[in-house]
Order: sequence, then C-alpha cells, then structure tokens
Amino acid sequence: QVQLVESGGGLVQPGGSLRLSCAASGSIFRIYSMAWYRQAPGKQRELVARGISGSTPNYADSVKGRFTISRENAKNTVYLQMNSLKPEDTAVYYCNADLGATTGRGDYWGQGTQVIVSS
Repeated sequence: QVQLVESGGGLVQPGGSLRLSCAASGSIFRIYSMAWYRQAPGKQRELVARGISGSTPNYADSVKGRFTISRENAKNTVYLQMNSLKPEDTAVYYCNADLGATTGRGDYWGQGTQVIVSS
C-alpha cells in the first residue's frame, strides 16, 4: 500500500522560511511526478509546484522566485523550500504523487500539513 507522509509545516512570521518534506513509501517502482498543492480556507485546492522526472519544474505564478521544489529520488522524497513567506501563503499543503506501484499506476495524496504565516 502506497503512503505519502508530509512534515515540516508550522507557524512562521512573514518573510520567514519553511521546508516541507513528503516521503512516499510502499511497493513503488517508478515515480512519474511529485507535486505540492495547497488549499486555503474557503478556496479551491491549487497547484503550487510540480516536478516531473526529466523535466523542468513548474510553479504557480504566485510562488515563482520564492519556492523551490526538489526531489531525493533514492528516498522517494520531495521537498518544498519556501522563502519570503507571505500571509497569503497560509494554507494546508498537500503532497501529490503520480507513481507506479505493484497495484498499478495511480495518483496519491498525503494527509496535508498546515502552514500559517502570521506575525
């Protein structure tokens, strides 16, 4: 059974930084892409950043230049380095993976980690 487990959320002041981590575990044999989404209260879930194997990562316009997605393939882990955080970055951040496992190819989600940017 595939699981995605996020960590690293919390409370940070405007202008501060956080690094989110997401580790995928289970009978995985290939990861096609890993991504971070976020959902603020009263808003739809939106794509923050996506890293596709062999391709340049893509970012939401609102986070370009401030957030960086990276992967550690040996650990099936994706990170989101968030710098110059703004109050509008406050949201629950979700990890997403498009991967192949013994059960077939599928789209998986983590449980979410809360990020609050406030003074």
